[in-house]
Amino acid sequence: MLLQSFLALLLQLCLVSAAPAAPVSAQGHNTIGYGAGGGVVGFIVLVLDIIVFIEVLNSNRPVPNKVLWCLLVFFFPIVGMLIYYFFSNRAEHSRGGGYEAITS
Repeated sequence: MLLQSFLALLLQLCLVSAAPAAPVSAQGHNTIGYGAGGGVVGFIVLVLDIIVFIEVLNSNRPVPNKVLWCLLVFFFPIVGMLIYYFFSNRAEHSRGGGYEAITS
């Protein structure tokens, strides 16, 4: 229950912080013709970070390690995600929820 509450709070904070701010021109008017590239890239990073959160929370790591990984990815979304994917030894900590091999 506490883990679900933590994940829901983390997701809400990510969605609030991912909202783009509209640039303001020198005259004080909102500019209309700016591109959507930052929004698309930001959305992709958000989705990948959520995947990392789900993978970390579903792993068999101790709770303090889960919290540290989630905080790293939360405060440093791109760098934390890359560090997690390259250095976290994910194969050792996966739950192994797949099928067992059939022995004959």
